[in-house]
Amino acid sequence: MMHETSLGGTIRDYLSGEDIEETTYEEFRQALAKLLVEELDYPKESLKAKVDLCFPVDGEEMCRTMDLVAYDDKGNPLMLVMFCAGDVGSYEREAGCAGWLFQGGPVPFVVISNSMEAFLIETETRNIIASGMDSIPKYDELLERAAKYKLEPLPEERRNRIERIFYTYTGFLQGTCCSESCSLPGSGSKS
Repeated sequence: MMHETSLGGTIRDYLSGEDIEETTYEEFRQALAKLLVEELDYPKESLKAKVDLCFPVDGEEMCRTMDLVAYDDKGNPLMLVMFCAGDVGSYEREAGCAGWLFQGGPVPFVVISNSMEAFLIETETRNIIASGMDSIPKYDELLERAAKYKLEPLPEERRNRIERIFYTYTGFLQGTCCSESCSLPGSGSKS
């Protein structure tokens, strides 16, 4: 499994226009942002990059970075976009959990992509409802689809269970493996 690491340089961020740290995943994140804006009509201001989803586990805060988050004009999160290295299908359950747990959510949809393949996941059922890069909805379609969802925040017991499931996926990236060599310098998060 490949982890995000610094490449020691900087690149221009597509959304903000600012110079940001170049990492092993950044070119993919930039390509996904460009696809959303230029081909799928997402307003740049509706997208935020590298937003941490943080949650407590055994008294410790754990965080997993969402590569992109699409919001409506009221600031409600509508879709999470998670870049994954390797088999997109192996991230399906993690992505479904993220949709339930993300702050301001539950978020109706999650896209997981390795930049060649993508799955659109419906948070309510945690099922893949479409696959292929063309499964990512245009912004107007996302607004229309999301309006049909009125997901209520999870009761505490169910949320705790989903946090534990999510932790089994994110915990591997944070506390084991090669987290010291994989973490981004100065990122402030443990992702």
